[in-house]
Amino acid sequence: MPDLNRVALFTNEYPPHVYGGAGVHVEYLSRELARLVPVEVRCFGEQDLQQPNLRVKGYPAWGDARLNTDPRFGGALDAFYRSLAMAKDNLNAGVVHCHTWYTDMAGFLAKKLWGVPLVLTIHSLEPLRPWKVEQLGNAYHLSSWMEKTGIEGADAVIGVSQEVRNDVLRLFSISPDKVHVIHNGIDLEQYRKNPAVDALMKRGVDPARPFVLFVGRITRQKGIIHLVNAIPSIDPSLQVVLCAGAPDTAEIGREMAERVAQVSAGRANVIWIQEMLPRDQIIQFYSHAAVFCCPSVYEPFGIINLEAMACETAVVASAVGGIPEVVVPEETGLLVLLALKDGTFDPVDPGEYSAGLAAAINRLALDPELRERFGQNGRRRVEERFSWTAIARRTLDLYQSLV
Repeated sequence: MPDLNRVALFTNEYPPHVYGGAGVHVEYLSRELARLVPVEVRCFGEQDLQQPNLRVKGYPAWGDARLNTDPRFGGALDAFYRSLAMAKDNLNAGVVHCHTWYTDMAGFLAKKLWGVPLVLTIHSLEPLRPWKVEQLGNAYHLSSWMEKTGIEGADAVIGVSQEVRNDVLRLFSISPDKVHVIHNGIDLEQYRKNPAVDALMKRGVDPARPFVLFVGRITRQKGIIHLVNAIPSIDPSLQVVLCAGAPDTAEIGREMAERVAQVSAGRANVIWIQEMLPRDQIIQFYSHAAVFCCPSVYEPFGIINLEAMACETAVVASAVGGIPEVVVPEETGLLVLLALKDGTFDPVDPGEYSAGLAAAINRLALDPELRERFGQNGRRRVEERFSWTAIARRTLDLYQSLV
C-alpha cells in the first residue's frame, strides 16, 4: 500500500471554472489540505498552476463529444473521455479523492491502474436528480452508471450531510462502515459582513430598502421557479433580488424568463441579475439582504446557506436534504416544509409551497429585530462548526486510515 506522500483530487470544477457548491468545496479543501500535505488537482479545463504544495492540471474538453450523436449526450461522453485521460496519466499519490459523477470513473480507473485507495465525496446523487434527463437525454443513464460504479468501488465515501449518507446507503450496495459524514465548510475570513454597497447600486438595488435575495443556478434542483411564483405574495415593500444565471436547459431558461416577466408586470422592484457575479460582489449582496432564500427541492447540503449565515444574514430555506443540519429553525432562520410527490422532486402542492416561502420571508424581513438576532446566531454557528481548517483535518484523518 502506498504512503500518503501526496493527495490527488479529481474534479470537474476548479477556479476559474466554478458554478456550484462542489467547485467551492474543492477550491477550499485543496487550499487547506495543501497546508498539511502536497496536493495535486486534476480538473476539467485549461488550468496549469504550480505552487509549493499545490499542483493544478486542467484537462481540456473532447471536441468530438457531440459529433454524430444526440447533442445531449455530449456532457456525459466528454466526462468519460476526460476521466480516462485523468486516470491514465502517471500518478504519484497515496490516495485519489473524487468529487461528483463527472470524475468518479476517473477515480475508479486510477484505483485499478495505480493501486491507490479511492475516496469519493458525494455532493449530490444522480438517482435523486431525475430532471437531468432534460439536460442529458439517455446519457443520464451513463452518468448514473459512472456514479454507481465509483461509489460501489470506493474504499471510502464522504457524504456532505447525514441525509446524504442515508441516501447513499439506501441507493447503493456499499458497507455502512465505508460511508462517512464530513460537512461542507466556509472561509470565515472571506465570507463576513461587508459594508460596501457599490455592487448593489450598480445593479439597481437600493441598499436602504430591505430585500430578499436568491443566489444560484437556474435549475429544477434549486427551486427558483417556486420562489418566483411566491413573489406576488411577498410584501410589496420588499425588493426581490434574483442572482440567477446559467440555466441547465433552454427550456427552464425560457420558463424562468416568462415567469419573471409575469410577476414583474405589476411590481417594480423585482431585480433579476442574470450574470454569475464574482465572489466579492456576491458577499456584498449577502451582507445587505434582509433575508436570504434557499427554495431548493433537493439540496444535499446547501453551502449557500453557510455563505449567507457567515455574512450575518437570516435564512429562509426548504426543510429538505442537509439544510436542517445547517439552518436551525427559530435560531438562525426559518424552514419551510416541503411535501414531495412519491418518487419525484415535484411538490405535492406547488402553490402551498410558494405561499409558505412568501409567509416566512414576510415574517422575517418585516421584523428587523428578529432578522438581526438570527443573523448574529448564524455567524456564531458557522464559526463554531464549519471552518475549512477542521474539515481538512478530518478529511486527512480519513485518508490516513486507508493507507
